[in-house]
Amino acid sequence: MKGELQSGRIRFGGGILLLLLGTCIVTLPWTLGSSSNFYYDRQHTDSPLLAPRMDTVWMWFGTSKLGQSLMGQCLLGGVISLTIGLAAAAISVVLGVSVGILAGYRGGWLDSLLMRIVDVLYALPYILLVILFKIALESPLGKILRSSAAANLVVLFLSIGLVSWLTMARVIRGQVLSLRTLPFIEAARAAGVPQHRIFLRHLLPNLIGPITVYATLTVPQAILQESLLSFLGIGIQKPLPTWGSLASDGLGLALAPVASCWWLLVFPCTLLGVTLLALNFVGDGLRDAFDPKAEASHI
Repeated sequence: MKGELQSGRIRFGGGILLLLLGTCIVTLPWTLGSSSNFYYDRQHTDSPLLAPRMDTVWMWFGTSKLGQSLMGQCLLGGVISLTIGLAAAAISVVLGVSVGILAGYRGGWLDSLLMRIVDVLYALPYILLVILFKIALESPLGKILRSSAAANLVVLFLSIGLVSWLTMARVIRGQVLSLRTLPFIEAARAAGVPQHRIFLRHLLPNLIGPITVYATLTVPQAILQESLLSFLGIGIQKPLPTWGSLASDGLGLALAPVASCWWLLVFPCTLLGVTLLALNFVGDGLRDAFDPKAEASHI
């Protein structure tokens, strides 16, 4: 029964994610095609702030204050938000796993040094760190990539990834500290097995579960951070949309006491909330599936 619940959560969350991501990717030729009504920056000057209606597909989510199709902006914004979340999570996993394994396996002064660095970074507001990274990296990357929009996108997921690895490092370090004292690791050392072989054949396979679980849970955290930064105006720069920036743009008009444009806030926030919920379903299911204590209690 418990295994069925775990697989059910993973299938449910994964199905929603595949549906959302597949829809956003399949519609890219229209959301990026300037001749399409779904083009994210096509302004219909005669159709500003129109409520959703079902007679025309590009009007299903209504229009923005500049007459753009909100559906087209949400679909492209989904691609950008999910790309930033996945890329930032990948950077976070690589850094966190590397630091955690190095600190936990080597121990001694290196462990103390790395953990004090993690403590110092934990004490700093992550928004301040993101702003510092943007100031330091955006201009050089803009010259290299020859595109300010591409540089802004790269700097954003680099910044989020570079401040999101701290929890991963602590989790992996704790796992390594517990694994290195187990009998099979001690037996391998006593048998003269080289350090790299112990790591690759004995230590790393036992870390796949925690790494997978926390990587899955890092993606929604990165998406939420990107949405917050875009909401505050220091994320993706206009005219490129993300779910966070769309919610920020529509907040004032949606909450207006007279002639409220509710659709400007409801659709981006709903898509963001459903995506975060689905990712958490997948992460919770994987956590329970890889949890040896839960498996032992079930047996």
